[in-house]
Amino acid sequence: MTQPREILFNAFAMNTVGHLSPGQWTIPRDRARDYNKLRTWTDLARTLERGLFDGLFIADVIGIYDVYGDGPEAALRSAAQMPINDPMMLVSAMAAVTEHLGFGVTANLTWTSPFLLARAFSTLDHLTDGRIGWNIVTGYLDSGARAHGLPSLIAHDERYARAEEYMQVCYKLWEGSWADDAAIRDAATGRFADPSRIRPVRHEGPFYKLDAIHLCEPSPQRTPLLYQAGSSTAGRAFAGAHAECVFVSGPSAGVIKRRTTELREAVAAAGRDPADLKVFALLTVVVAESQAEAEDRHAEYLAHASPEGALALMAGWTGLDLSGYALDQEIRYIEREGYRTQLENITRADPGKVWTVRDIAERCAIGGIGPVIVGDARQAADAVEAWVAETGCDGLNLAYAVMPETFEAIADHLVPELQRRGRFKREYRPGTLRAKLYGRDRLAAPHPASAHRFE
Repeated sequence: MTQPREILFNAFAMNTVGHLSPGQWTIPRDRARDYNKLRTWTDLARTLERGLFDGLFIADVIGIYDVYGDGPEAALRSAAQMPINDPMMLVSAMAAVTEHLGFGVTANLTWTSPFLLARAFSTLDHLTDGRIGWNIVTGYLDSGARAHGLPSLIAHDERYARAEEYMQVCYKLWEGSWADDAAIRDAATGRFADPSRIRPVRHEGPFYKLDAIHLCEPSPQRTPLLYQAGSSTAGRAFAGAHAECVFVSGPSAGVIKRRTTELREAVAAAGRDPADLKVFALLTVVVAESQAEAEDRHAEYLAHASPEGALALMAGWTGLDLSGYALDQEIRYIEREGYRTQLENITRADPGKVWTVRDIAERCAIGGIGPVIVGDARQAADAVEAWVAETGCDGLNLAYAVMPETFEAIADHLVPELQRRGRFKREYRPGTLRAKLYGRDRLAAPHPASAHRFE
């Protein structure tokens, strides 16, 4: 009899007040309102490690949601991913109070030089003993472009062309600048490093030019575990070439199954093993001791939800100013340079569903565009197992309604039930984040990073 495969769990959070459930900060026990207090994050990290979560996936966005109502007022009123602090600053403190929990940090390559980004992730890879991952994004808000002196976002396909070259520069820095034995630490001779085992990276391309030695000695993983979230044609091709983990979102199992299949096909087309890709699907689980208690909590969350905040987020994700539509107006697809996937989610992804503005406000109030599961441990585990089976995904990116309440309930109720069914680990595997997921510390051929390794 085939042993059922373990389901992977990432907690999905953001260094902000309202991530994917705007309005929940008004519930007194919600600690997301204290996003700017370090204790909030160290306590969360301890909770997630107690629940044997594989990682904390920290989203980020550069810019403000100012499409809805043609201004930032709605996002500011509802705290819809605003204010938002730097996610990288959280990792060292959380790593210090945990031993195994991984950290997938979103960093926008469009607005950061590859030289500085490579140093930041090498530093975190050292400080976490190899538990760091990079969620590679190119941006989707015009407000972020204007903050950097551009009139609007760089065209979608050009952003991915830039991203391809950016990755090559980072690989050269992470993999090719220092040999593994370059930092000799010979106190007797006073030689810390052997210069003959360190070489400068020289790169000149259409978007980036570099002549530099990587500032960091080799870290446990060298290249951080690579996450990616693009589901557009260009995004899938990029993921096929580079990603080890992909985050997908959608309103139904059919949507996720199709995207999971397309992503694995993209990996194969890039000459890699499709098994070298872990797919995490967005889901929100409201679980409690009993079904009645879970339903009461869900009702409370809906009562505190901010429809304006949900529409502000969706307007930013799609580029459509939804304030100009009647509540029962149907939403149709329009080509946009921003977050195309979310616009497809509500117009093309499910042929049997026609979305109205009212639908979006109600559906996206808790957990964004992903489904919400409500029930006791048995019901939640049944739904999670069914979701994984129907979609073919490897794990879940679990959004929260109330922080850390949502994750505490998952650790207390859902995880033990899945363990009883043999679907969730009972202890962490040793080693780096990549070793826990793939059994190795470093990227291996035919991944493009391996071509730049210092031999």
